[in-house]
Amino acid sequence: MLADLQEILTNSTEEEQEILRLAMQAIRQRRESGRAYPSGFLGLDGRFVDERTYQFIVPITSYMMNELGIVHGGITATLVDCTIGSLVNLSLPQGEYAVTTELKVNYIRPGKGKALRSEATMIHRGRRLVICEGKVFDDQEQLIVHATGTFMILQRN
Repeated sequence: MLADLQEILTNSTEEEQEILRLAMQAIRQRRESGRAYPSGFLGLDGRFVDERTYQFIVPITSYMMNELGIVHGGITATLVDCTIGSLVNLSLPQGEYAVTTELKVNYIRPGKGKALRSEATMIHRGRRLVICEGKVFDDQEQLIVHATGTFMILQRN
């Protein structure tokens, strides 16, 4: 494995170096905070815009791109799922967590540009289910994805 890694480091393109940097970022975040690897690859670092809205702003990297030169639909779905999930989980009391039970994604425009902004707002919170809305915008403020998600609230053991 070390020989393979050395060969890749020695002969890598800028794009491959970027992928390696993102992989190391994902590993570090996993070790430091227990975050899932996709969060590290996407560079997720969120914030509350207001008490009801949570947001991620992420740079578009080569990791995200498909062969057409636009952000892969699965990446934008992951981004909006992470944004909604973060909003829900950060709103729960200690001892509870939430998982996605349903995610409906509408792709409106291709993801292009330098960055994406994903926002989530809560529509309804019951005792066991939370329903949210998520939106992803490009760096020109054009809506590229609209999603709704249902999350189930569970108890930690």
